[in-house]
Amino acid sequence: MTRCLVVDDDPEIRSSLCSYLQSFGLQAQAAADGATMRRLVQAGTADLVLLDLMLPGEDGLSLLRWVQQQHPNLPVIMLTARGDPTSRIVGLELGADDYVAKPFEPRELIARIQAVLRRGQRGGAAGARMARFAGWRFDRVARQLLTADEVTVPLSAAEFRLLSAFVEHPGRVLSRERLLELTRAPGVDVNDRSIDLAVSRLRAKLGDTSREPTLLRTVRGEGYLFDVEVQ
Repeated sequence: MTRCLVVDDDPEIRSSLCSYLQSFGLQAQAAADGATMRRLVQAGTADLVLLDLMLPGEDGLSLLRWVQQQHPNLPVIMLTARGDPTSRIVGLELGADDYVAKPFEPRELIARIQAVLRRGQRGGAAGARMARFAGWRFDRVARQLLTADEVTVPLSAAEFRLLSAFVEHPGRVLSRERLLELTRAPGVDVNDRSIDLAVSRLRAKLGDTSREPTLLRTVRGEGYLFDVEVQ
């Protein structure tokens, strides 16, 4: 049974949300602040976190960063009254798996939880954890890109999704439309230009020059090719 951790400083929301989750066969526990959340996550009692953005003391974005560093395989859905695009994009770029603005329809939240869990199951079953290419190592569970000297190169959530797509389709030309399908995050509007910018940033981190790229090649009129053997 999936164990959900509800992190919200409003006692009424915590109580009602936990009751609703339990009515759908999910285990639910609650935390009113970051310190309690950290303790419960460290104890391994959560399979998914529903995290409010606005909390007393340590806010939700800071806690999300901590989860990404310490428990990168733990899915997080942000819950917040701040539905503006900037807050949503920042949360997703930091690694949130989804973003739900209050007030929300509880049944929709259940559907989003189920969708996040399905994505995690597919990701865990698809191929090996570690991919190796051109002297690089890419740990898809820890979400880490490492050089041959074991130096970690930080990746944003968008860059992680993009590199994952290329690693899973080496030697194949992927159109911008296909890359949008493979890397789309819930709640974020993206377009062809977003893919081009993400590819440019990823090339820079891989040391792949934009004028003569050897790993991420542009195929004019078709898309991008990850032109390397992946092990």
